[in-house]
Amino acid sequence: MKKSAPKNRTLTCSEEELNRLSNTLLQVGCPVSEREITDKIIAGDTFEVCSYLPKGFVNLLVLDPPYSLSKDYNGHVFKTQEKDSYQKWFLNAIEVLIPALAADATVYVCSDWRTSVLIAPILESHFRIQNRITWEREKGRGAKTNWKNNTEDIWFCTTSENYYFDVDAVKLKRKVNAPYKVDGMPKDWEAEETGNYRLTHPSNIWTDITIPFWSMPENTNHPTQKPEKLIAKLILASSKEGDFVIDPFLGSGTTAVVAKKLGRRFCGIELNREYCCWALKRLELATGDLTIQGYADGVFWERNTLSDQPKPTQEILQQRKLF
Repeated sequence: MKKSAPKNRTLTCSEEELNRLSNTLLQVGCPVSEREITDKIIAGDTFEVCSYLPKGFVNLLVLDPPYSLSKDYNGHVFKTQEKDSYQKWFLNAIEVLIPALAADATVYVCSDWRTSVLIAPILESHFRIQNRITWEREKGRGAKTNWKNNTEDIWFCTTSENYYFDVDAVKLKRKVNAPYKVDGMPKDWEAEETGNYRLTHPSNIWTDITIPFWSMPENTNHPTQKPEKLIAKLILASSKEGDFVIDPFLGSGTTAVVAKKLGRRFCGIELNREYCCWALKRLELATGDLTIQGYADGVFWERNTLSDQPKPTQEILQQRKLF
């Protein structure tokens, strides 16, 4: 087995951990209650599991399905499909999930630029599209005959016009290089020991996200893992503490982990058993560490402006009901 570099913090599970954690996974083969699936990871096929879920209990759906790209998800291969074939697959996913959504639920759907074109009409026919977020992935292979692709989309949808959105919970803290004063006083910025900063309203272009890499404790070997900071923005903006968050294509568990850290109830569904175990291990680690890279003091920091991120205080832990 290849030995990892000394600073490589990529999370894996030993055989012993896989056996232990597998025994705690939830199997669903008949109708279940909301209580039974709260804070659980369900091992299974989303298209089968959803038929057993209760109705109208989900406040926030984070949907990060396989894009129409050929990817090997730890032995489960998803291949690039023709337009009609992928749209049919995606429509099926939406239709099996809709019954679980509350009347005022929010839905975020991840996609790349190719997949966005395919799913937009389907989302428009089933939800109210409020916006499309584009975020910078910060890395990607170069292309000789095209522009380098290093962005992805997140569609912001709701089931009605009566939806929850907390803009103050997702403000971005930016460094002010040319501070402006009125009558000698700072205008819309504050002076701190490490510099001058301004809180800004979030836009639909996100350039402050860092993709998990091998020196970060949240990193796994999942090929399309989303950053905790990215998911934290969605959860804080569109759910309240105690709300129910579901991710039906959970992968290595980021949505579940962030929901736990932020005091939300959650459920994740994942087909690959090893990914399920990675998620469970990350949830165990989150019990003692609620930090989210790039998020501190109740605000999201601009990339590379937060060096020594403080640990949550006991007061914050108590507020999140995880102390």
